[in-house]
Amino acid sequence: EVEEGSFLERTHVHLHIPEGATPKDGPSAGVAMTTSLLSLSLGTSVLDDLAMTGEVTLTGKVLPVGGIKEKVLAAQRAGVTTVVLPDANRRDWGELDDKSRDGLTAHFASHYADVFDVAFPAHAGKLSAFASEIKRPKKERKAPSERKVPSRKPKVPREAGEEE
Repeated sequence: EVEEGSFLERTHVHLHIPEGATPKDGPSAGVAMTTSLLSLSLGTSVLDDLAMTGEVTLTGKVLPVGGIKEKVLAAQRAGVTTVVLPDANRRDWGELDDKSRDGLTAHFASHYADVFDVAFPAHAGKLSAFASEIKRPKKERKAPSERKVPSRKPKVPREAGEEE
């Protein structure tokens, strides 16, 4: 059993994602790859009947992907009951016929914290608090005591008629 917090201290993770792969195939796996790494680090499995798709940015924003109909049908055939889709693909979900959505519950994510809450219900809300902190502009995040103040030479009073 993995102790909480020890995974990243004792493990080296390297993901090699070649740029020359089949166009448009890789980005859709962003939320799934992030979830699998978090599952390892938390020592917690995700829901058994969960499928997900979506590109994820370095700041956690979940971006839309193509092929929603095909991905949903594949998930349905695999016996999945819960899917997580990018919020920007909500329209694609709505355009599916009832048969394609039958037996599936869809959750929509605009930020990875939304995916995390569905994938790890026992930890729901923990990442959301962190995500709301990192969404703020940097100026708002730093406490005044942490802000760097440009150093200036103190002005020395000069005598009348003295050149600078």
